[in-house]
Amino acid sequence: MTRPLDETVRTSEDLTVSSSSPQEWQHIATWAAAEGWNPGSGDVACFHPTDPSGFFIGRIAGEPVSAISVVNYSDDYAFLGYYLVRPDLRGQGLGLRTWRAAFPHAGSRLVGLDAVPAQQENYQRSGFTPAYGTVRYGGVPRKGRVADTVVPATLAHLDAIVAYDRHCFPAERRAFLSRWLTAPGHTAYLRLREETVTGYGVIRPGLDTHRVGPLFADTAEDAAAVLDALTAHLGPTDEVAVDMPETQPAAAALATERGLTAQFPTVRMYTGPAPDLRGERVFGVTSLELG
Repeated sequence: MTRPLDETVRTSEDLTVSSSSPQEWQHIATWAAAEGWNPGSGDVACFHPTDPSGFFIGRIAGEPVSAISVVNYSDDYAFLGYYLVRPDLRGQGLGLRTWRAAFPHAGSRLVGLDAVPAQQENYQRSGFTPAYGTVRYGGVPRKGRVADTVVPATLAHLDAIVAYDRHCFPAERRAFLSRWLTAPGHTAYLRLREETVTGYGVIRPGLDTHRVGPLFADTAEDAAAVLDALTAHLGPTDEVAVDMPETQPAAAALATERGLTAQFPTVRMYTGPAPDLRGERVFGVTSLELG
């Protein structure tokens, strides 16, 4: 339970910011859930080992009041997320102080983030430039036939998946993917054509709905085949959510065909030029919170 703070210490000058453990970050995940972000139930266990020093909590009198993650994926790329201040303490500069304490963790790396439109100007003032919009689609999916060319993804496919993923994400993330593909509650599928990967995806339980991400594929047909496999095990009232870049028009068409509707937009932003990736393969991002 969150305890009220004495008014005499409710100032940004009393704030201390430090890296947090996975156990401490679970508390921040509940804040994200309260904001309606619907993080995956096991996201912390999968993402935290990627950069254990990159998850920051601001505290006053030992009580968590703010948070931000600045996760270094490689020597060249980092992703910022979970930028939060406890609702009853907003408007006092705690968020900005937390940002200033944590952001240097990224060093000279290119940093990405997903912004709600209302915050886009604030991030631009901090040096971020909009790259493209993303829309979350959600609802009870209309299921299609699962193709024979779609198979469960296992660690036996890890080399091929890592190679495919690298064309769609700005850093190599082998260790993360080894956790993401096999975490409790996660279901992963890939499409093979003549033993070549032409798409893969993962679905995981969220606090409100199942989250699909990533959903990477060569074509809309490949993406549909993977999505149908991912949702095949869901019950008749189970809902899904997937965050789809507007740079891929076929993604929105696929969502609509499967009965999903647009829920809310975000904007992908970077501190420099957008990474050179195979954007036409990105039908759904892995996570708005962590890239």
